[in-house]
Amino acid sequence: MFKNLLIFFSVFLSQLSSFSQDSFFAVDSLREIRIYFYDTDWDSQLDSLYIQGNNERILAELIIDGFSYDSVGIRYKGFSSVSVNRLKNPFNIKLDYIIEGQDHQGIDKLKLANVYQDPSFIREVLTYEIAANYLPSAKANYANVYINDTLWGLYTNVQAVNKDFLNDHFGNKYNPFFKCNPNSLNVSPGGENSNLSDTHGADSLDYKPYYVMKSDYGWFSLYNLIDTLNNYSDSIEKLLNVDRTLWFHALNYTLINFDSYIGYAQNYYLYKDATKQFNPILWDLNMSFGSFRLTDASSLYFSGFDIAQAQNMDPLLHHNQISVSPRPLLRNLFLSERNRKMYIAHIRTIVQEYFLNQEYYTRGQYLQNLIDISVQNDTNKFYSYSDFITNLTNSIPLVSGDCPGITQLMDARASYLSNYTGFTGEPTISNISYSPQNFNLGDDIFISASIDNANHAILAYRFGHNMPFKQVDMFDDGNHNDGIANDGVYGAKILNSSNSLDYYIYAENDSAGFFSPVRAAYEFYSLESQLQVGDLVINEVMSNNISIVTDPSGKFEDWIEIYNPTNFPISTAGLFLTDTLDLLHKWELPNHFVPAGGYAIIWADEDGGQGNIHANFKLSNLGEQLILSTADSIVIDSITYVPQVDDVSFGRSPNGFGSFSMLTPTFNANNDFPNFSDEISELVMIYPNPFTDVLYLVGEENIEVRDILGKLIYYSEGTQRVQTSDWESGIYFIHLINKKQIFKVIKI
Repeated sequence: MFKNLLIFFSVFLSQLSSFSQDSFFAVDSLREIRIYFYDTDWDSQLDSLYIQGNNERILAELIIDGFSYDSVGIRYKGFSSVSVNRLKNPFNIKLDYIIEGQDHQGIDKLKLANVYQDPSFIREVLTYEIAANYLPSAKANYANVYINDTLWGLYTNVQAVNKDFLNDHFGNKYNPFFKCNPNSLNVSPGGENSNLSDTHGADSLDYKPYYVMKSDYGWFSLYNLIDTLNNYSDSIEKLLNVDRTLWFHALNYTLINFDSYIGYAQNYYLYKDATKQFNPILWDLNMSFGSFRLTDASSLYFSGFDIAQAQNMDPLLHHNQISVSPRPLLRNLFLSERNRKMYIAHIRTIVQEYFLNQEYYTRGQYLQNLIDISVQNDTNKFYSYSDFITNLTNSIPLVSGDCPGITQLMDARASYLSNYTGFTGEPTISNISYSPQNFNLGDDIFISASIDNANHAILAYRFGHNMPFKQVDMFDDGNHNDGIANDGVYGAKILNSSNSLDYYIYAENDSAGFFSPVRAAYEFYSLESQLQVGDLVINEVMSNNISIVTDPSGKFEDWIEIYNPTNFPISTAGLFLTDTLDLLHKWELPNHFVPAGGYAIIWADEDGGQGNIHANFKLSNLGEQLILSTADSIVIDSITYVPQVDDVSFGRSPNGFGSFSMLTPTFNANNDFPNFSDEISELVMIYPNPFTDVLYLVGEENIEVRDILGKLIYYSEGTQRVQTSDWESGIYFIHLINKKQIFKVIKI
């Protein structure tokens, strides 16, 4: 049934991230945030809540860039950056604390950091900007904050890692989700904190003091991850996105961000995505670029390290030295030589793209120029204006030791890393191609590349962004569409199992590894296949869902059912749904796979904040047109549904290809299952069936008769002899109003 596919090969690099909140967190914009506390003693109230460890909030009015919001909830945020003796404390602001659904441009929580321990003012914003190129990362910019019309200072405005963030980056937000910070930070030698060691116990509940669950469930999943990481690390890829974890470590070690997992084992998140793998997420980057200089990596550095030691910090320190306390997320992953080569390859990419070419310095100058006047006006800042100007390049003395100049640290560090084992001598990958140029689902696809200076090559691929990458070896043997044996061209074969294919190539030799693209697997190459008419169909719609089925939030919303009638899974990437003929690209479907013979449900409720399966339009119960199309405006399927009645759907029968009729809803299921009773009901007698000119409705029920288009033909209360001589031949539906039952009758 699946038609020949028109193949589009995109050698572009595709990222998963797509932010609806870009404008608010745009780096080149300074936000203005005004807080008006309702109580005059707001500062003592916030101090008291912080001292008590109470996460309650006090109320205030909030004005963001001129937009006013009442009854927001405010508390302090952070640990070391908070002090009851400071004026300029960081704030955690919840816009929907009292007023449900209140948000600013889709944002319901603000994280305002007070730029503590950073004389340069740019560490956090610059690090998040760099990190966003390699793994899912928060966005950050700046805000001038006023309290009761008094300028309180310049703050960094950091995107919250919450369910909205998860939905943007992972396409869902309901899976296990943890903030990895202990209830009480143990800074003594051997303090394990949130290090993912299994030493806390054999029960998932033993780990509650060390991790904060942000989801509705997940303790078992977290313990399973910890147990596997510590005791069965050869199987860890089933539960952990290893490549993303290597990027996570590469960023922390390259930028000397030690107020993190590699320091006291804190300040990060874990999220289990649709691939059933946990992903580490960076957080709290204000002390990157060597502002924080403690680590458990060895007894040599536990009490701190100086700037020179930071410049030359071994990126494999947790492999080459014995840790003061266990760090299995580092040590156990680095037991694999391949993982170490991949990790160093990621470091090479960061260093080459930002530091050897001085891009980071250019960006640092830009940020300092952007906020220069705001820093001068900040009378509550922790450092002088001179410190701010100086710290981009030179060290500034702090109570806890000198804060390195960013270029002072990173120019030397880039030089050190450039000479590290495995940084050079890597393979090269070029001339990536595929064949055949036109193929069908179920055909073999060959991907090949010219690879020099390698003794092993791997093709990693997946069918859809919500699937994990699989790996197959590539060969230079003349048998994998790779030319002749030993000619430097490597090839691999993949059975084409979908219309969407992502892939990257990794090659290595005895000393070094190399990725193509270099930012893999956050970026990748894609093969996109054009769907044809009938490959996916709109199978069933319901616009008057009164009591049939709820969405994940518990609401009875309109829904659309998509069905895949083929023998292969089909990705919905690049497809659009609309109820407006002249606006085909009204709503883009998320990149999900509809299994062969399977279904996908779209909630038409204008509530994208609930997740990416919620369309930006609702269904009219008066009937309208629905169109499923491609990015190239090729219509895959189109239906016109008729006026709807309560709790009755409109769907295809036979399932997937038949004509549309009124149905008892078969949500996410086959429409061919019996939906209507052809038997005599205990509540009413309907006869004869089929009928000609007379139909008897005997009972005490309120009854509607509707035609196949949903039009009301007849209504009765109790027993009736209905004259039907002027009715058209065809199918009719008898609705028992009180009992919400439907029976099908046929006029001949």
